Formats: sequence, structure tokens, C-alpha cells
Amino acid sequence: MDSVVAELEGSLVKDPDPFSYFMLIAYEASGLIRFSLLLLFWPIVRLLRLMGQEDAGLKLTIFISVAGLRVSEIRSVARAVLPKFYMDDLNMDAWKVVSQYDKKVVVTKTPRIMVERFAKDHLMADEVIGSDLSVTRLGFATGLVTDFGTLSGRVAKLFGDAKPSLGLGRLSSFGNSESFMSVCKEQCHPPFTTSHKPLNGYVDRPRPVIFHDGRLVKRPTPANALLLLLWFPIGVPLSIVRIIISVIVPVWAIPYETPIFCGSLIVKGNPPPPLSSTSKSSNGVLFVCNHRMFMDPVILSYALGRKIPAVTYSLSRVTEILSPIPTIRLSRDRDIDAKKVKKLLEKGDLVVCPEGTTCREPFLLRFSALFAELTDRIVPVAVNCRVGLFHPTKARGWKGLDLPFFLMNPTSVYEVTFLNQLEHKDTCSGGKSPYEVANYVQRLIGKTLGFQCTNLTRKDKYRLLAENDGTVRYNKTS
Repeated sequence: MDSVVAELEGSLVKDPDPFSYFMLIAYEASGLIRFSLLLLFWPIVRLLRLMGQEDAGLKLTIFISVAGLRVSEIRSVARAVLPKFYMDDLNMDAWKVVSQYDKKVVVTKTPRIMVERFAKDHLMADEVIGSDLSVTRLGFATGLVTDFGTLSGRVAKLFGDAKPSLGLGRLSSFGNSESFMSVCKEQCHPPFTTSHKPLNGYVDRPRPVIFHDGRLVKRPTPANALLLLLWFPIGVPLSIVRIIISVIVPVWAIPYETPIFCGSLIVKGNPPPPLSSTSKSSNGVLFVCNHRMFMDPVILSYALGRKIPAVTYSLSRVTEILSPIPTIRLSRDRDIDAKKVKKLLEKGDLVVCPEGTTCREPFLLRFSALFAELTDRIVPVAVNCRVGLFHPTKARGWKGLDLPFFLMNPTSVYEVTFLNQLEHKDTCSGGKSPYEVANYVQRLIGKTLGFQCTNLTRKDKYRLLAENDGTVRYNKTS
């Protein structure tokens, strides 16, 4: 069996300095104070590195970022937040080499708890060798690590008499890269090329990150982290002003006001006119849109220039109170929700997001078929958005902060594309089943946005983000 032992920092991921990933742990598992404290110590960590004391600098970073935290919190951030940023920084040249081997082992001096989920779930690694956090009997991290700097011995123990086929890593990594690579038959240093050992010539793609959590849009390198901290005193009052404006300004006027506050709303397509009293139809239009963030129905109303009620599942009470449009909470009981939506459609237009939860990445979750059973007047709406600093919607944490964080972004761009109303032949009245209609609408929206359709659901998302065993079938795409 061909095997490879690959270094994470500076090899599998481009950045050789793991500092920004500890900043993520500090922010998401603890808060702004620990985040600021760790950034304050960054010059000392950098100085130790320049003096050749990389291990001392790393141990100091680990201590500040995790000391006193529950290990369950660290594990949760490593599961739901870190994989997205590791994947964004993945070195595809190194991956093309690693992916051709049957057995993959990742080595790192970062605590194994931070790396293991990404390496095993997305890089299909068989083993991860790294340092381990020292933990108290109550489940709190002491900030100290064990098995630090013993990579070569642990690699040799793992493989026994059979040496790994290839060692992949930098010439120097924390002063110890050559030691683990010395037990391998061959060594590969940057720049990495697939010609080193083509094997069967087939290169797997890493499993994509479909679900992730956390507030930060950009990886908090020292420069990004400093800009973030400097923005908070500006962003908080700006958010308050924007909330006040959204409450007092009429919906039709919002698109004209957003450029003043560095926002942008792009509207494409031809939405249907509002239901008039002389209309032959007795029901309103059901706008069916994908779900990028909790603001989607509100932005759709802005695009239409009129208030369109929206049905929701888990919107916070604070957001409901401040919402400029009517929101109707559903119960997730299919019969009760169907009756409620039918009554709302008899009164006028309505917005629904059949994914049931948000997805930040370019994927669409499986659409619930309930909407297709309730009306034939269906208008698909493709929604996309880009924010500058903060993700507003977060699975973990208090949902009441979603709106303030969204409005704290220095810039935001929303793009709303209205597609044509479904023809009669594509609805349930035309002979289609509800599932066929839902899948058809999903494909229409996916094609418009360039997103990949999947069979993943809300339950899959929260299983991955909230449970210890969060393995999800990432190949559930359609």
C-alpha cells in the first residue's frame, strides 16, 4: 500500500503560520477580549519565531488561546469553523500529490483537536499526528500540550517496520520537519508537482465544505484582526443608525438609501405586479427563494418596493420585532403549516425559503415540497449576497445578534433575480408531483446562481455543526 505523510502548515495549507487559526479559536470559543489579548501578544510570538524559538512562540499562542476553555467548545469551533478557512488556504499542488496515495497521514504541531476534523472529513486522511491539549478532570484546557516535538517517533511507531512511501513538507517547519520526513522512503519539498510519483494518475478532489459556522468572513491574520478591532467602535453605532433607518423609512425608499451606507441592491428579472382587486386570481403569488441569510425575505421586499409577508422557523424575537415586513412563525408540523400558508396566500403574496435553513457556500439544500402542494402561482427567486466582515446568521449563539452583525458590515451586496412564474405544466395541477416541482425549482435557482444542488437538509447541517459525530455524506449532490 502506497502511503504519504504530509505536513499541514506551509505544505497542505499555504500559510506556514497557524496563528490566525488560534485567533479563530479565541474569538469563536471565548470572545473579543481573548481575541484582543492574543493579538496583543502577536509581536512577542513573532519575535520568538525570528529568534529561532518557534516552539516557544507556538506554546505561548496555544496557552493564550485555549487556557480555561472547555474542550467541548474548542472541538465545536474545530468542527464548524476551522475547516472552511483551512479549505480556502488549501495548496492544490500539494493536494494533487497527496491524493494519489492510498494511506494519508497528516502531521502538525497544532493541537490535533483543531486539525483532525478537517483532515479526516475533507482530505480523507487516515491518521492525524499532532500535539494533544492537557485537560483537567472537569473538561477544561490548561493551555499546556503533550507529545510536542515527537513527530518522527510517532510516525515510525504508526508504520512500524514499513516506512511511508513519501514524506511531504518544508525544509524547516518549527525546526522539526526533516525529522519526520527522515523516516520516509522519499521526500518531497515545495514546489510540489504531480510528476513526483504519478501512481495511477487519478487525482481525487477534496470534499467540499458545505456547512460552516462562525461570525468572521475573513481569516483573522494579524492585519485582518487589527482592522476588525478598529472597525468595532465604528460598526456598532453604524449598526444602530441602520436599524433605526430600516424601521422608520418606507420599504419602497430603502433601495435609494442603501448606497449612502455602502450597501448595494441589484435586481434582475421582471417580478409580477401586486395582486389587484380586479384580478381574476383569488390567491397571491408565492415567491420561492433560496436561503443565504435571514435577511432574504426583507431584501426581496425591498426589491419589489412593497411589504411581502414571510414565513419563518427560527427567527429571533428581536429580529421579528425590528423586521420591516410581517413575519409568520411556522411550527414544522406539516398539516398546521400548510393550513397557515394557504390562508396567507388567500390574502396576498408571500415569501418562503424551502431550504429551511441558510447555506453560505455555493450549494443549494434540498427544497421542501410543501410549497408546491399549496399553490400553482410560484415565482422562483435566486438570491445571492456578499458581506465584508461578519456573517450575520450563526447556528451557535444568540440569534438576537444576527441583525446587528449584518448591519455592522462596512459593505454588503445583495443580488435578487426574479425568474418567470412556473408554467401550468410544471406545477402540481399540470400533473407533476410536489417533489418534482420542488426539485425543478431548486435546479432553476441553482442554474441561475451557478450553485450546485444537493440532497442535504437542515438536519444534516445541524448534525454536522452541533454533534460530536458530525460526519455528513458530502456526496449527496444532485
